[in-house]
Amino acid sequence: MSAILDKLLKGQNVEWQTLGDVSVLYGGLTGKNKADFENGNAKYVSYKNIFANLAVDLENLGTVKVNDNEKQHFIKHGDILFTGSSETQAEAGISSVVIENPIEKIYLNSFSFGLRFNDDVELMPEFTKFLFRGDVMRTQIARTASGVTRFNISKERFKKIQVPIPPLDVQAEIVRILDAFTALTAELTAELNMREKQYQYYRDKLLSFSDVSIETDSNRQQQTATDSIMRTTSE
Repeated sequence: MSAILDKLLKGQNVEWQTLGDVSVLYGGLTGKNKADFENGNAKYVSYKNIFANLAVDLENLGTVKVNDNEKQHFIKHGDILFTGSSETQAEAGISSVVIENPIEKIYLNSFSFGLRFNDDVELMPEFTKFLFRGDVMRTQIARTASGVTRFNISKERFKKIQVPIPPLDVQAEIVRILDAFTALTAELTAELNMREKQYQYYRDKLLSFSDVSIETDSNRQQQTATDSIMRTTSE
C-alpha cells in the first residue's frame, strides 16, 4: 500500500509544506487518574484505536469522566491522531484520521496527540489516512522519536516534518485507487481465510478417516488371528 502511494505521488505537481506552518498540534487528556476511567460520562479515542485503524473507529470508544469546567481538547473531522510513543522507533507516531463528523465531544487518550490543519489547507481526510501511513511520512515521523526502552515523539522535531499537498483532483484519484485496492485486499484476505478454514476442516476429516482405517485394519488382523486360533483348537 505504501509503495503504491509513493508511486502515485511521483511526478505529480506537489506542494511541500512544513507541518508547523500549516497545522497545530494538541495534546490528549490531562489530569486523569484510574478512577476517572471507571463509569465515565464522556467518550475518548484510545491508543489502541489509533494504532489499529487508518481511520478512527468512532464505534469503538472508551469512556472517561470529564467535568463541565475542564479545559480538554476534543477531536474534529479531519484531525489526524498520533500515538505519542512506542517500544520501537519505527512504530512511534502511528496515525489515524477522523474521517467522520463526531456528533458529540470525543476526547483523546493521554498517550497520544492530535494534528489539525489550518482552514486554508486543502487536504482530504480520506487522502491523509493513506498519506501519513505511507513511507513518505512514516520515514520522517520515525526520525522525530528518541529513547532507549521506549521511544517518544518530539513535538518540536515533528513540527519540522515536510508534508506533500497535491491538487484536490489528484488526491481524489489517489483515494479512489487506494480504496479500491484496500477493498480488493480485504476480499482476498477473506477468501484466503475461508480457504484456510476449508483446508483445516478437510485435513482433519482425512486424518480422522485415516485413523478409522488403521483401527479397522488392526481389528481385522486381530479377528483373523483369533479365527485361526479357534480353528486350530477345534481340530
